[in-house]
Amino acid sequence: MKVYKGHILTVDKNDTVCRFLVEDGGRIVYTGDELPGEFLKAAMEDLGDRALAPSFCDTHQHFASFSIFNAGLNVMEAESNEQILKMLQDFYLRSKSKTLVAFGASPYSVKERRLVSREELDSVCPDKPLFMVKYDGHACVVNTPLLKAVQDKCSSLRGYHPDTGEMNQEAFFAVSDHITNSVAIPELVASMQKAVDFEASRGIGMVHTVSGVGFPGDLDISLEKWFAKSVKSGFQIRVFPQSMDVKTAQKRHIPRIGGCFACALDGCFGSQDAALNEPYANDPTNSGVLYYTDEQVTAFCKAANRAGLQIEMHAIGDAAFDQACRALKAALDDFPREDHRHGIIHACLTTEEGRKICSDYHIQLPMQVAFDNWRQEPPAYTESILGKERNDSLNPVRTFKDLGCVVGFGSDGPCTAPDPIEWLYKAVNHSNPDQRVSIQDALRMATYNGYWITLDEKERGSLEPGKVADMVILSADPYETAPQDLRDLKVERLILGGKPYEKQKGGFVPTVLKGILGSGKF
Repeated sequence: MKVYKGHILTVDKNDTVCRFLVEDGGRIVYTGDELPGEFLKAAMEDLGDRALAPSFCDTHQHFASFSIFNAGLNVMEAESNEQILKMLQDFYLRSKSKTLVAFGASPYSVKERRLVSREELDSVCPDKPLFMVKYDGHACVVNTPLLKAVQDKCSSLRGYHPDTGEMNQEAFFAVSDHITNSVAIPELVASMQKAVDFEASRGIGMVHTVSGVGFPGDLDISLEKWFAKSVKSGFQIRVFPQSMDVKTAQKRHIPRIGGCFACALDGCFGSQDAALNEPYANDPTNSGVLYYTDEQVTAFCKAANRAGLQIEMHAIGDAAFDQACRALKAALDDFPREDHRHGIIHACLTTEEGRKICSDYHIQLPMQVAFDNWRQEPPAYTESILGKERNDSLNPVRTFKDLGCVVGFGSDGPCTAPDPIEWLYKAVNHSNPDQRVSIQDALRMATYNGYWITLDEKERGSLEPGKVADMVILSADPYETAPQDLRDLKVERLILGGKPYEKQKGGFVPTVLKGILGSGKF
């Protein structure tokens, strides 16, 4: 038994702040302003100026990809292509991997204002396949050895550009499939364990991962399910199979389906293939790409909804957002369900009609507020392609909240690093003042709402008696921190099931066996 005294941010329905929380046997047994006599002899931690809050939840992450990239080279902070190439050369010289993976190149945050080219990649890595993923996770640049390995798979696909080495749309997905197939499973499991440790250091206690990027037989979906059941220290993972085939989820007894890749309805702003209702401001001939027809998306949603699955789909442009809304509405009209918890991922650019459907049909939104005023995709760029009016309406967090929709925050990792403190800062300091929310609302979106999305709110997500003691100690009380200073908050400790988080341990074989034979949640 342990007592915590200080700023206890419960994130209950009233956003109650109390003075005491008592944990016993991994559960919260008391919260309140006066400590009952029965707990007076228990060990006590005085938080002082620090605060105790629920652990954070990342509502949308490509966990396997994040794990691979987290173990690779991140070039997001580079200020020039010259610096990227120097980083790649050093990585090439020290890495023992047969295939090199780097992530984060952006033409909008480097002085050259363009992506590195295949020829430039060849100059620093001439004899190993090199996979340089663009910051948005929807395009890449390959060097010549990798191009030769994938050209038979990609040459007939949309988005294949062998001259520059850039691959986007379907060609990018094919290259991604090739890369994931080249990663040894034991190496991937080890990277996943390191990724969990990274997430925990940021105060994250649960991740919603979208899985299914090209392993034979969707092995990565099964692997993530097994890993979710085997992960130690109380860390939670909920798996969404990225598939339009409901059997992919059903045969693995996974109660949800969706994500990006096969469940992406459009592209992204970085490649100017997010699907728009009106053409791009800088190109009147381009309205982006819808990957599926309305009939295809609606058929998928009806089948998944009738199967009792929870559905999530990627939609960035307003045309894709409308398509997702129409399909989910059609599915729920066809087979009404009271507590479906279907969601639209990203929802960057929306419409009044679609937002009304979200409100009326209780569609939840796993959004990435980290995209607001993003260095890799700065406002000057998005305004140049969308125009001022559409640019000002991006990432409408407050609008959805005011409509009564449940908004959860996620990283879209590896596109942005999982960092809940950044989510709090961006939500409270949104670049559009009309979309700013209170710190209480932001903390709820980063904690309770995320757990609610996957029906975990009865056990986790708020600090209330009876719930699992999944908590995070913050360096200060965010409720008493000035909005501009929220980035100064630090995660001091993650506590899961009442115990301080301990790093993941165990080799590949025991991890997989525990996952196959175990009974943990996924």
